Amino acid sequence: MVTHIPVQVKKLNEHAILPTYGSANAAGADLYACADSEITIEPGDTYLVKTGLAMELPEGYAGLIYARSGLATKRGLAPANKVGVIDSDYRGEIMVALHNHGKEAQTIAHGERIAQLVVTPYIAADFEVADELSDTVRGEGGFGSTGK
Repeated sequence: MVTHIPVQVKKLNEHAILPTYGSANAAGADLYACADSEITIEPGDTYLVKTGLAMELPEGYAGLIYARSGLATKRGLAPANKVGVIDSDYRGEIMVALHNHGKEAQTIAHGERIAQLVVTPYIAADFEVADELSDTVRGEGGFGSTGK
């Protein structure tokens, strides 16, 4: 069952496009580039692509910005920070730092789908200092220590 929550969105640019879902059960809503002209991203470069939107996520929710699989696999363009996080108290413009992982320059046009936004609840931790932590089989093994 899909849960729907209202999210207030402000258009900072009259040409901005609201996020859209590609299907009834899509988890991520597409974010669109809002640009006055085409944006060219050279190989190895990162460009902060504007969406022309700001939003008010409900308290207790975050917006996670992920790559669009087609853009990433076919054109080598994906968020530079891998997953962007929009906190519920952020009111600035939503932007996507697109990085070109490919070997050729890529051009983004106004209205092109550049990333996907997943709105999700989160749990805030109350961090507490402890003198000891419980023992586990894994212990302090990390960075591939459980792999064979």
